[in-house]
Amino acid sequence: MTMQYLVVIEEGPTSYGAYVPDLPGCVAVAPSREEVIELIREAIEFHIEGLKEDGLDTPVPHSSSEVVEIAA
Repeated sequence: MTMQYLVVIEEGPTSYGAYVPDLPGCVAVAPSREEVIELIREAIEFHIEGLKEDGLDTPVPHSSSEVVEIAA
């Protein structure tokens, strides 16, 4: 079974950060967008493995996103 989790990516002054709203504490930081995406994918897998090892359920993804346009 595959699951899709929303990943929020933020560009900082010197790096990119990523986090998963449905998996509190699941974060990654890297110097490039491509690398942070790779690292957050690994972090999600590691996070879920840890939950399973602890006998906890894998959280069902429920976050979503929407782009909202405004006049600026």
